[in-house]
Amino acid sequence: MKTIRPLILTLLALALAACGKSGPANSPTAETPASAEPKKLSLFCWSEYVPQTIIDDFTKETGIKVSVENYSSNEEMLSKLLAGGGKYDLIQPSEYTIEALIKDGQLLPLNSAALTNLNNIAPEFRAMSFDLGNKYSVPYMAGFVGICVNTAKIKTPVQSFADVFVPANKGRIVVLDDAREIVSWALGSLKLEINDVTTENLARITPLLKKWLPLVKVYDSDSPKTSLKNGDVDIGVIWSGEAALLYAQDKKFAFILPEDGAHLFVDNLAIPKTASHPQNAHLFINYLLRADVSKRISDAFPYYNPNLAARQLLSPEQLANPASYPPAQQISHMQTFRDLGQFSATVDELVTQIKAKGK
Repeated sequence: MKTIRPLILTLLALALAACGKSGPANSPTAETPASAEPKKLSLFCWSEYVPQTIIDDFTKETGIKVSVENYSSNEEMLSKLLAGGGKYDLIQPSEYTIEALIKDGQLLPLNSAALTNLNNIAPEFRAMSFDLGNKYSVPYMAGFVGICVNTAKIKTPVQSFADVFVPANKGRIVVLDDAREIVSWALGSLKLEINDVTTENLARITPLLKKWLPLVKVYDSDSPKTSLKNGDVDIGVIWSGEAALLYAQDKKFAFILPEDGAHLFVDNLAIPKTASHPQNAHLFINYLLRADVSKRISDAFPYYNPNLAARQLLSPEQLANPASYPPAQQISHMQTFRDLGQFSATVDELVTQIKAKGK
């Protein structure tokens, strides 16, 4: 099991430090360097994750026009990346996908000299097993997958995935449209490691998934908060940043990290080996690493920010949002996904078949 105990001290220190900070910790001191490449950049990223204002300001500062295409799962991103050749200059894979892309030789090594703001990243996020030393990737944002409950509608205690998937909640549930995530919930519910994906364990969780998935009303990885906000559903298993936005707007939306175990995801910036504009990609990565820029990203999408300098600029209210920054002791027990290799397709096929039969 992958744990991140160094985050405990960092979280506590930053929570105290942020209250005393009043000005930018890493304001730019020089203009962004020029690139010899054409003023173009193709960004392939998660939906609702990179604010348009950030992209617009980067274009104003550099003259580089950024075209954006979105995806809603790592598997969708991989499929289009491998089919599209040199179409994309910068991608945003999660930790296990970075691991797979490195194994397959699909990423360009980063030029660390061009990433002058890399030191803004917390040390523990520069020493993660999927890319030690950030040779191929830079953390963009981290977060958790947990349970969001409309407490005005759901009155029974919710502490685990099993509490979500009960007959009383049929037609009231939204979940991520992500086979890897769904399988990990069932594994956790049976007290298995979320990366312990074997033929035997998939057989063990199949009956559970067959009970759970017919209860789901909405599958949505792009904006699962929407169904909750609109009252179409009352409970869900969703991204922590989505839950944080709901909580900030209305405290009736509680966020619970399931006692079965929660997944810590780390989404990264990486340059495909077929990129046509790698210099421009480096410029954009370095721009996103600026404390003031990264802070604005957290303002719009309040996930757990691995950028320490940016986090020091957040307000006490932002740091107190339980979906963005849960207690350190809970984070210390979380696991990150590892590359499943040949089992990735098996997991996808299993969930797809059960979903189809449950309609």
